[in-house]
Amino acid sequence: MTRTKTFKIATFNVNGIGARLPHLLAWLAKEKPDVVALQELKASDAAFPAAALEDAGYGAVWHGQRSWNGVALLARGLIPIESRRGLPGDPEDEQSRYIEAVAHGIVVAGIYLPNGNPQPGPKFDYKLKWMQRLSRRAKILVALPDPVALVGDFNVIPTDEDVYDPKAWRKDALIQPEVRDAYGRLLDQGWTDALRKVYGDRRIYTFWDYFRQHAERDRGLRIDHLLLNPALTKRLQGAGVDRWVRLQEKASDHAPAWVEVGLV
Repeated sequence: MTRTKTFKIATFNVNGIGARLPHLLAWLAKEKPDVVALQELKASDAAFPAAALEDAGYGAVWHGQRSWNGVALLARGLIPIESRRGLPGDPEDEQSRYIEAVAHGIVVAGIYLPNGNPQPGPKFDYKLKWMQRLSRRAKILVALPDPVALVGDFNVIPTDEDVYDPKAWRKDALIQPEVRDAYGRLLDQGWTDALRKVYGDRRIYTFWDYFRQHAERDRGLRIDHLLLNPALTKRLQGAGVDRWVRLQEKASDHAPAWVEVGLV
């Protein structure tokens, strides 16, 4: 009889890997994800804590940036095989927001999509252009016969069901019609939004700001997404958010989100 192994793929905006390393290590030890995409490292390549992660059982590839941005991919028990660093389409873009690798037989693209605030303005224009570039790359990835996960902090609130108070966020870049349309077109390529697939119409959040005890009151946003191509969607078994990480003292304003997939 063929036995199926379950793998957990996660995404976590750490909001500064130097300050949040204890939180990250505690989460890795407790939840044991197999593949992890990290965002907002806020650290140079030299400052990335590769040794501490290796001691925890995780190999890593990363693309750092001093004080800002930065993305990484971790894999339990091995070093991911990096296939791409930086989103193609703009050779002058120096922001560290995209990394792609193969780990445990899965192609994983980790992204930190631009916030876009304030809008309108150049930061919002950059966000929309970045999403266009992402769409072009995603169109290639979604069609691969191999399992592919496109995961990270998308800085997109897809629907009003993904925010505790839509009216309070109406002017924010994360909720603008152009942004939602771009995310919708991405899904139309054939990607499955795994959290929404598993939770249906139930509300689930991945981010809670630091104001007015929003984390404790569960007044959040769903902006961290895990998109699966058809080859991986058929193996989807579960998904969730480890909100307990957000409720720790001096935590990131995001919590890890994850999917479990069965691989033969």
